[in-house]
Amino acid sequence: MDILARSKQMEAQGRDIIHMEIGEPDFPAPQPIMDAGIIALQKQQTFYTSAQGLPELRAAISEDYAERFNCTVDGQQIFITPGASGAIQLVFSYVLQERKTLMIEDPTYPCNRNVAELLNAKIEAVAVDETSNFQLDLKAVQTHWHEDVAAVLIASPSNPTGRVSDRQELLAIADFLACKGSVLIVDEIYQGLNYDNAPSSVAGMRDNIFVINSFSKYFGMTGWRIGWCVTPKAYIKSLDAIAQNTYLASSTPAQFAALAAYHEQTFDIVEQRRSIFQQRRDLICDALNDMSIKVPCIPQGAFYVYVNIADVSQDSFQFCQQLLEETGVAVTPGCDFGQYRAEQFIRLAYTSHEDRLYEGMKRLKNFIA
Repeated sequence: MDILARSKQMEAQGRDIIHMEIGEPDFPAPQPIMDAGIIALQKQQTFYTSAQGLPELRAAISEDYAERFNCTVDGQQIFITPGASGAIQLVFSYVLQERKTLMIEDPTYPCNRNVAELLNAKIEAVAVDETSNFQLDLKAVQTHWHEDVAAVLIASPSNPTGRVSDRQELLAIADFLACKGSVLIVDEIYQGLNYDNAPSSVAGMRDNIFVINSFSKYFGMTGWRIGWCVTPKAYIKSLDAIAQNTYLASSTPAQFAALAAYHEQTFDIVEQRRSIFQQRRDLICDALNDMSIKVPCIPQGAFYVYVNIADVSQDSFQFCQQLLEETGVAVTPGCDFGQYRAEQFIRLAYTSHEDRLYEGMKRLKNFIA
């Protein structure tokens, strides 16, 4: 946030800033989604839905799980939430009650840790790096599990590394946790933005797996604030009570707009954009290979590259500040995502046009030189 605030200030002063710090697609919502939102407003579809969300939307998500991911998920297991952040708060509020520890990866998306701490939970942060694909595996979970661990949270594709967990590995982790009375929460919000293999899901595949997802990334609906969670059937009643007493319901016009995400025309648009993101990934990684900094693992999904700058700096925050001030390139320091080797890493988001990314890589190369 410090980097973003300073970059906006510099931009207001007339500096040319290349934004590679923001985790938001630069594409607007696809036109079919916007058209559906306008129609919903014209029809005055602005009243509350149930806490679980619009039945038609939950049914559409259920059908999509069956068709694209071969997952059996009943519509009653799906809660429409105010973004994936709302889904995280909903699930955390229930699972982190009696047992108060959440196991997460380090590095990971920082808000997940903050929400857990807001609920007075403790964090069991497990260091991951290139030797473990920057993902928690079964061995790591077994090693760090203890009786107070209520849940393990794994993101796939992940932020900040863009790495993807193997589905069978996730199921093995879920089976281990089931024996311990714990649950697995899988953050799939970048699902669809996969580059090397087809996207997959573990939704509905075990009775102790919660899946978090969102229309924000793959479908480009960031500001609409629509996400969802898939919950095991045993938890539906409890989560429904929490939803009713926290956010009541998600935005109704946004839910009607999200129905259009599952139109064939929308899939054509977002798949074209996925291909563009993949081209951007390749552009960034190829450019970084010509510099004295390293990409330990090529991202398999999302739109981030996690870069090791240890050969040129041991203070990633200072590096990012100096890079911004001297070149106008805004990137995110590793300290945003955890503590493990955080001073040696930066994250680059390829959420800008290719011309801007090319210029950003040119400035970064000259800065390092």
